[in-house]
Amino acid sequence: MTNNYWNQQYNRYSRISIEDAMSIALSQIPGEIKKVELDTENGRLVYEVDVVTRQGIEYEMEIDAQTGRITKLKRD
Repeated sequence: MTNNYWNQQYNRYSRISIEDAMSIALSQIPGEIKKVELDTENGRLVYEVDVVTRQGIEYEMEIDAQTGRITKLKRD
């Protein structure tokens, strides 16, 4: 219940939707999205997105929830 409450509060302050974040992630790394979460990083709202390519390579990505800019991209 608490996580749902905070996610709803965070969503009020994000400019891009979770669907937009997923589209941004897949435009950078085509594959299948395994996880999307809205969180804070250094005081800013970010979507944390995990993507797995067809070859099985996993990527972690952070997308700024205000601008839609990818702020972190890491291959696992």
